[in-house]
Amino acid sequence: MATVTASAPRALPGGLLKHRAVQKLLLLALAAAVLVPLANAQWASGSWPAALTVDLTKPLTSASNWIIDNRDSNPLFLYFFGYISNAVVISVRAVYLVLLTAGWAGVTALGALIAWRVAGVRLALGTGAAFLACGLLGMWVPTMQTLALMVVAVLVSVAVGVVLGLAAGLSGRLDRGLRPVLDTMQVLPAYAYLLPVVLIFGMGVPAAVLATVVYAAPPMARLTALGLQGADKEVLEAVDSLGATAPQRLLTARIPLARKELLLGLNQTIMMALSMAVIASVIGAGGLGDRVYQALASVDVGAALAAGIPIVLLAVVLDRVTGAAGEQSGEEPGRLRPWLYAAAAAVAVALAGRLAGRLDWPDSWTFDIAEPVNRAVDWMTAHLYSGVPVVGGTADWAGHFTTWVLNPVRSGLQGLPWWSVLLVVAALAWLIGTWRTALTAVLAMAAIGVLGVWQPSLDTLSQVLAAVAVTLVLGFAIGIAAARSDRFERLLRPVLDVFQTMPQFVYLIPVVALFGVGRAPA
Repeated sequence: MATVTASAPRALPGGLLKHRAVQKLLLLALAAAVLVPLANAQWASGSWPAALTVDLTKPLTSASNWIIDNRDSNPLFLYFFGYISNAVVISVRAVYLVLLTAGWAGVTALGALIAWRVAGVRLALGTGAAFLACGLLGMWVPTMQTLALMVVAVLVSVAVGVVLGLAAGLSGRLDRGLRPVLDTMQVLPAYAYLLPVVLIFGMGVPAAVLATVVYAAPPMARLTALGLQGADKEVLEAVDSLGATAPQRLLTARIPLARKELLLGLNQTIMMALSMAVIASVIGAGGLGDRVYQALASVDVGAALAAGIPIVLLAVVLDRVTGAAGEQSGEEPGRLRPWLYAAAAAVAVALAGRLAGRLDWPDSWTFDIAEPVNRAVDWMTAHLYSGVPVVGGTADWAGHFTTWVLNPVRSGLQGLPWWSVLLVVAALAWLIGTWRTALTAVLAMAAIGVLGVWQPSLDTLSQVLAAVAVTLVLGFAIGIAAARSDRFERLLRPVLDVFQTMPQFVYLIPVVALFGVGRAPA
């Protein structure tokens, strides 16, 4: 008994040392013991050294000036970018003219019939109601403008995404090369796309469409590659045994097996394209996004909400239709005759509306929600902002959150020596991933310092960390409740759809009205 007891402690450290995480921790401790004293002796200051910064203002300004000076004369702009711009404008105008020619009745009927063929009567009724609501809010023409732009943007995004996804799915080397590019496209703030596309294409529809494509194409590419890489190997072996060529193998096996991933990619592309509607209006997209932007510029929450609701309705309808298409088993071959009947019915409704002279939504069938919404916002500002007994007002909550959470986190991050931040980032990245992950993370953080925005970036990081913490707490609580109750999950899903698709700009004014201006409202 004594022998067993004595040998157990000697076996435990040896077993622990075999764990990869423990080995990494020991190596990190050794590296910290060596690097921390050296770095502290060399750079005792907490801020990023000015000698290690690079000013890119002059070269970027020179490049911008060259583009502006040569945009109307250089062959690259005239015969390449110019043709792309013209093709985008022609495509958007063509789709818009088709929608106007069909009239409100034809468009509503077509949307409802497509939803009926894909998901049944219930979704068809919801789709019809969504289009009718757009008209009742007085937003039919802006809705058609946005829909035309989104149709072209989504089609181009899907085409680009499928091509990139096919390349990544069929080649591991291309997949590894494309992954950081797609990562950058997805994490880069949407506003960052606006300046380069405006410099090249100018203000207007082409710049808006192409900025949307850059933002919306990565999900399609990722899910296409995922679907191809996850194809059933037994099915592929069976196809190979029949002597299929590489193109036949791709078209008859790999792409059909990736059907659900492809439809999910289409779904995500549509959602991301619609989320760009307001941001793209800054560079001339027009439509609903422009109505939201102009309303917020004049601090008119009601008008912004009236234009934001159709965006949400379009997003929810398209999400449901594409989601239902992805859930279909695919075992029954798609029959052409029902689709022809649906198309004929939509054409008949459109012709009836045209003959009746009802192409445009009647002005007498609209109602204004801006005034009651603005009154509600004014009431909330007057009664909830401050002076609420016991619990305090929303401004008090924002002040306490800033004082007790945001300020300490920011002070702690900005008080750390810059080299210690790099070491912590490298250690966390290496523990979670590999040395390549750590190297990438350190280079990214170092680039922030080299660009001269170290302190503002740590301020932003403090806000992001606080927001993520609050989001996780709320998300876990709501998710657990939804998992335990099917009824709650069904009630919650449309609410989440609205929150995910409502333009971010629409949130700004009520949030500022309730919580004031500052980091906590952000």
